[in-house]
Amino acid sequence: MNQDYGDNILTLEDVHTYYENIHALKGITCTVPKGSIVCLIGANGAGKTTTLLTISGVERARRGRILFEGQNIETLPPEKIAALGIAQSPEGRQIFSRMSVMENLEMGAYLRKDKEGIQQDMEWVFSLFPVLKDRYRQKGGTLSGGEQQMLAIGRALMQQPKLLLLDEPSLGLAPKIIERIFETIQEINKNGMTIFLVEQNAHMALTTSDIGYVMETGRIVLEDDASALLENKEVQKAYLGE
Repeated sequence: MNQDYGDNILTLEDVHTYYENIHALKGITCTVPKGSIVCLIGANGAGKTTTLLTISGVERARRGRILFEGQNIETLPPEKIAALGIAQSPEGRQIFSRMSVMENLEMGAYLRKDKEGIQQDMEWVFSLFPVLKDRYRQKGGTLSGGEQQMLAIGRALMQQPKLLLLDEPSLGLAPKIIERIFETIQEINKNGMTIFLVEQNAHMALTTSDIGYVMETGRIVLEDDASALLENKEVQKAYLGE
């Protein structure tokens, strides 16, 4: 990893997370440099989603440290972590199906008081995902899978985060929609946002990211520049179907 992204916005040090007696994360150590896209790839059940849930405080680390902008956050409740500037677009989208597109986006901004800034960010989300502007009165549950994914990302962006956590944004989507989502992820990053991406589509994740981590059964087993992992024979065989 030879590219310099400046300070790390997020650092995990020897993080262990349990589901009762099940040891889900077994000493995770990784960093997310400010301004980068970092991906975490691995098979189903490897612990990728648990990693994001532990960062956002939904699951509590039993051991280890999580630093966000140098501040320990591993003991903070989810709402305080969100207020510090971490937003998550969750696996399976989890939009409010009975609320309109506009209401879903407004829910993303519930911690904010700056009306003018909220309106500007709403326009930015609509510029990223024009279909949401066309359907702003439509109930979230009536959108297609791809549109719901766009709405989930847009809702997270309305929080005005410093760090965006994306959990399986390609899940269940058609190839053309996946390409559009990942193009938008790069556009969001170019706008200055740091992104930590969990993704089973290893090729898309590594092609989009600056740095990659490979996870197996609760442990990180490989880390490198994403471009180097794309050329790694073990990664190609296990995750890229080559």
